[in-house]
Amino acid sequence: MDTGILILRLLVGLLVAGHGVQKVSHHLGGRGLAGGTEEFRADGFRGGALTALAAGGGQIGSGLLLAAGLLTPLAATGTVGVMTVALTVKWRHGLWVQNDGYEYPLVLIGTATALAATGPGARSVDAALGLAPYPSWWAAPALAVGLGSGLLARLFLHRPAHPSGPRRAPGPRL
Repeated sequence: MDTGILILRLLVGLLVAGHGVQKVSHHLGGRGLAGGTEEFRADGFRGGALTALAAGGGQIGSGLLLAAGLLTPLAATGTVGVMTVALTVKWRHGLWVQNDGYEYPLVLIGTATALAATGPGARSVDAALGLAPYPSWWAAPALAVGLGSGLLARLFLHRPAHPSGPRRAPGPRL
């Protein structure tokens, strides 16, 4: 069982972290911070570079923590949060990824929640530090706080659609 959890943690954690690296750099096929900023603006978010840095940093941090099995409930919460934002962007396209849907973020949310429930396993930094095993009830707050933080980020950072075209906020855009 511990080998399976290790494989799952590494796969999901490194993919989430890699996704964040793409948002803020030219590594792993990313378009740099300018590309991440452009992506968020195209998806209707304010904040420009600051939003891209926060999202990329959240993905890198939560992904690496999840992969290492360090502070696993916190890592799962962060992963659920950033993937909830991604799910809200993809929502209008439906479930399936071939239609640019939310299938992939949903799988990552479910996997992170499952890892919060099972714990990081014996081959983890948490286990080496004596922090694991965590009680399985950690999955509920990880899911609730992650979903809540992702939905709040969407609520506060997303610009409402404007019927006469894109709106530009007054002042400099970061």
